[in-house]
Amino acid sequence: MAVITPARPSGYGRLLPLAAAGTAGALAVALLLGPTGTTGATGTRDTASTAPPVTDAVVGAAPVVQGPTVQSAAYTTAVQAAAATKPKVTVIGTGGTIAGVAPTRSDFTNYRAGQIPIGTLVGQIQPEVGALADVSTVQFGNSGSGGYTIPQFYELTAAVEAALRTADGVVVTTGTDTMEEFAYWLDLTVQSRKPVVLTGAMRPWAAGTVDGPQVIGADGPANLFNAISLAASQKTFCFGTVLMLNDEFHAARDVTKTSTTRMDTFQTRELGVLGWIDGPAIRVARAPARVEQCDTPRSWATPFDLSTIPVTALPRTEIVYTYQQAGGEPITAFAQAGVKGIVTAGTGAGGVSGPQGQARTAAARDFGVVFVSTSRTGSGSVTGGSGNVVAGGDLLAQKARLLLMLSLAFAPGDADKARQWVGSIGNQEFVPVKSPRDRIPRPSA
Repeated sequence: MAVITPARPSGYGRLLPLAAAGTAGALAVALLLGPTGTTGATGTRDTASTAPPVTDAVVGAAPVVQGPTVQSAAYTTAVQAAAATKPKVTVIGTGGTIAGVAPTRSDFTNYRAGQIPIGTLVGQIQPEVGALADVSTVQFGNSGSGGYTIPQFYELTAAVEAALRTADGVVVTTGTDTMEEFAYWLDLTVQSRKPVVLTGAMRPWAAGTVDGPQVIGADGPANLFNAISLAASQKTFCFGTVLMLNDEFHAARDVTKTSTTRMDTFQTRELGVLGWIDGPAIRVARAPARVEQCDTPRSWATPFDLSTIPVTALPRTEIVYTYQQAGGEPITAFAQAGVKGIVTAGTGAGGVSGPQGQARTAAARDFGVVFVSTSRTGSGSVTGGSGNVVAGGDLLAQKARLLLMLSLAFAPGDADKARQWVGSIGNQEFVPVKSPRDRIPRPSA
């Protein structure tokens, strides 16, 4: 287990921001991530080895501090070995705006998504991207993100896992409408620690035809180039799946789309970005808590190995929204239709209306439906819950739905197991060190 001394900013322990965590927290992340000056990838990312000391200084809100030793051998090995071998990156295309074609070069919102093959997109950023990595492509599909089904998500996980058997990292291009759900699904189900990066675009790539001129101000080419660069660098090794758009990358669990048309649409409320890409420089500012387990692959991976279950094991799981005087009929109808899990997007700290509460009680009692309670506010935690009602913490409803679905697939009808996984996987936090010798010394006053 990688050792880290956490500081918990504003009660959110899953990600440790340098500025918010203070000197000790910033130092802990710097030690955990290791050197940040190399790029590339290696063919031995899944083999831990002894790493040399880190002497990189951390500059932020706190004074400059020197770190004693690297805390994750596997992460450091991956990043350092990247400089020695040209990495292999596979780009899996699923369509979306990034593969879109507009009528004219000045049409930013009027276009047909999912038109251009992924091989063509990658070809148009050659030879520059070829200097970063040996890039191969897989055309998984070519449509808008909202058109994909859960069985197709299941197959996408298999495609990513297959690519990672030979590639050092994978980039998945998709539409932005449900990109955060694509990302979190892969974050929960991909068992490899190698980088998985989701990217796309807010403006279509070409005008007129698939081989037509580029749309004015198209963001797709830069996003695709940067996503490949990030995957090749191994800077997100053990981070799980990340989402990269507009020169920034975010944790799949936390990121959400906040604007219908703006290129900076993806935001991580409360916590901010994991890092950013400034030309050739990739800066990592924080890390997901699962990085702590980077040196122990079995502990790092989630229990949701889809290769062990058929796609038919994934139960139907739905979301019900709460509003003034909301009726309970949708919950009743879903339960009667055979839905096994329901996420409520409640008011404030997860509140539901009286009729919804009555319907929820009946659905749990009569049909065994398991509920996860979340908030429609977009930030803040939901706590409490008992029986078949599980508190979702600060998971967004669309993310909680995927986690609940997987929980019920691997533990059918088991609300207690769902509660455990929503807490330990959906709301993971850094674990304090247990031995005094493992503690990172604080600087003198």
